[in-house]
Amino acid sequence: MQATSYTYDPETRSGSVLLDDGTPVEFDAAAFDAGGLRLLRPGQRVRIETEGEGAGLRITLVTLQTL
Repeated sequence: MQATSYTYDPETRSGSVLLDDGTPVEFDAAAFDAGGLRLLRPGQRVRIETEGEGAGLRITLVTLQTL
């Protein structure tokens, strides 16, 4: 799934993304670390992997979207 980086805190390595429908979804340090990234800037397109749905939707991986 693709999303757009919305917030990122380098101290906690957590933040949030916006899904293409505008829904914000938060991610934790484990999801950030799983993607192997060093930094994330607001507005970057990212690829995410998720578990669950609705209110239980959880991001398990955040990495840069590449073609």
